[in-house]
Amino acid sequence: MTSFTFDAQVTAALFDRDGAIFCLGDGSVRFEDRAYNAVHDGAILCAALHPSGEGVVTGGDDGRVIWSRKQEAGVLATSAKGQWIDAVDASAESKLIAFSSGRTVSVIDAADAGFRRDFAHERTVSGVAFDPKGRRIAASTYGGCALWFARIDKQKPTMLKWAGSHTGVAFSPDGSFVVTMMQDAQLHGWRMKDSKDMRMGGYPSKVRSVAFLSRGQLMATSGAQGAVLWPFIGANGPMGREATEIGYDENSLVTLVAARPEHGVLCAGLDDGRVWHAHPAGQGLNFLKAEKGAPIVALAMSPDGQRVAWADEDGNAGVAEADASPA
Repeated sequence: MTSFTFDAQVTAALFDRDGAIFCLGDGSVRFEDRAYNAVHDGAILCAALHPSGEGVVTGGDDGRVIWSRKQEAGVLATSAKGQWIDAVDASAESKLIAFSSGRTVSVIDAADAGFRRDFAHERTVSGVAFDPKGRRIAASTYGGCALWFARIDKQKPTMLKWAGSHTGVAFSPDGSFVVTMMQDAQLHGWRMKDSKDMRMGGYPSKVRSVAFLSRGQLMATSGAQGAVLWPFIGANGPMGREATEIGYDENSLVTLVAARPEHGVLCAGLDDGRVWHAHPAGQGLNFLKAEKGAPIVALAMSPDGQRVAWADEDGNAGVAEADASPA
C-alpha cells in the first residue's frame, strides 16, 4: 500500500486513467505520483472524473469549476454571484459537466467552451447526477428530485416528489431508477418509466454514499453497522424486496462505500478508520486498512476494480490493491 499524509482534510478521492487523485480542503489536488496542483482559493467541496478520463473536475467554495491534470489546471466555469459549488458530475458519454450552486444547476460542454445551460430551482440543490447516456440530469433538492434534459435551454423539469430534505442523488446503471439519499436516515427512489415511489429505510444513521456493483444488480449503501445491499434485478428493482447486510460490526458504522457496476467487489470505509473489501456472495472481509483511527471521509475504486483509494478525517490516505471478481 502507498501511504500519504496531508496537511488538510481530503474532501474527495477518485481514480483517473493514470491513478488515484485526492482533493483537499486547502484547495489543492494531489496525484498518486505526488504531483500537486494548488487550484482553488479555499476548500474543494466536490469532484468528479473529467469526461475525457484524464484528471478531475473540482468545485470549490470560491465559486469556480476547475479541470486539473498533472502540472496543468484551468477554469471551466464560475458560479453566479460567487456562490460556492455544492455538487458536480460529468458524463464520458455526452462530454457534459453539471454543477450546482445555490438553487441553480449549470451544464457546460467539455468539447465546446461556449455552451452553457442554467436551470433554476425553488430550493437549494444538494446533488446532481447524469443518467447513463449523459442526456438527462437529476437534481436532488428539498421535496424531491428534478429531472432536466441536459442540452435543452428553456424547459420545465419533471418533478419526482417526496416530502423531506434530499441530500444526494444517483441513477441506476441501466437508467431505470433514480435514488436519493435523505436527511432523515433513509433513501427514496422512483422507477423512471412511471415515477412509482420506492421507500428504503431502517438505517441507524444518515446515508452518505451509494454504489452499484454486479452489473448494476446490487446497490450498496453506507449508514449502518455493515454495508447494506439492495437488489436491483428486473423491472421492479428493490420494490417488495428486503435488503441484506454484509460486514456487520456492532461497534462501528460504514461511512462510505465504493464499487464499480461491472465488477462484483465492494469496498467500505468505517467510522473507526478501517477499510475493507469483499465479494457479497463470498465469505469474510479483506481489510485493506485494519488499524483503527479517524473516520474514513473519502473512498474510491479504480475502473478495473483492482485498487482502492481512501482517506481519513486527519489527512491520512492510502492506495491499496484489491482483487476484483467478474460481475
